[in-house]
Amino acid sequence: MKYLSWAGASFLLISLFFASCSVEDLVDKQDPAPVEEGQEFVIETGQHETVNPLKTLKKIKMVFEVRFDSTAIYTTKDPNNQSDVNKLFGMADCSSFHHLNSARFGWRWYQKKLELHAYSYKAGKITSTLISVIDLKKWYTCELTLADGKYVFKVNNKTIEQPRNCSGEGVGYQLYPYFGGDETAPHKIKIRIKEK
Repeated sequence: MKYLSWAGASFLLISLFFASCSVEDLVDKQDPAPVEEGQEFVIETGQHETVNPLKTLKKIKMVFEVRFDSTAIYTTKDPNNQSDVNKLFGMADCSSFHHLNSARFGWRWYQKKLELHAYSYKAGKITSTLISVIDLKKWYTCELTLADGKYVFKVNNKTIEQPRNCSGEGVGYQLYPYFGGDETAPHKIKIRIKEK
């Protein structure tokens, strides 16, 4: 009768162990990647806007959280366009087209800073006002109230008011992220939004 050497016996035991295990047992199990909250809106290179459904709204208030990553850093081809305000989220108002009456938050990468703006149309006239400089990769709460004769924009604890062309409940449609201005997105831009 032949006996296995110590090395042979060890090899046989290790082979039997691995044969009894599934591949899943042998793979180092890591914690799954965290599930991202909210919805990611993507503006593709060379495009102005994301692909979104038409959504009608009747609201007196919109509240959402937003987070930008490093894709919010960009340089426009024409340096004069760097100051253009991109659109973030809001609604058309007064039962009219958004280039007549609307309110939404805007954003831009300007002078090496990420800015959030109050951006509205009243009877076709645009008003844009800086609300706050924000950081990349942080969540910020944005609140838009449609009050009688005015829009109230709030980011964290800073508030800006702009004139509104109607009163009562806002009636219109959802406005989604839009890049520009004159130019399209120079690269893929990702914005994550959690509606409240």
